[in-house]
Amino acid sequence: MMTTIEAAVLYVEDDLIVRESAANALEDAGFEVVVAENGDAALAALKNDADPFCAIITDVNLGTGPDGWEVAKRARELNRALPVVYVSGASGHEWRSKGVPNSVLIAKPFAPSQIVVALSSLVKTAT
Repeated sequence: MMTTIEAAVLYVEDDLIVRESAANALEDAGFEVVVAENGDAALAALKNDADPFCAIITDVNLGTGPDGWEVAKRARELNRALPVVYVSGASGHEWRSKGVPNSVLIAKPFAPSQIVVALSSLVKTAT
């Protein structure tokens, strides 16, 4: 099933292999994907993109610089209803306190199709 969206999805992931496989799955499902390899690049994309993103997918642990929680917080300052898919290899206990409404947490390792399903559900709910 192809998904038609008005704006791109911002996908933030520091692991090249995970980033490429998930981005390819999202594109195959009909999403336009803007990729950021770390928190700083994600914040720059949020600041510089002329068209607002329809959703954000972010790894929680992004190495140095802003983490996924900070990226999502800043994105939500621009759009309070922005759907967020968090991805983490760590325990999901933080998500309950730091997660935002209209969000979901996917544990690593995951099949790329899991991101597509989660994102499609959140975007459909938001529209």
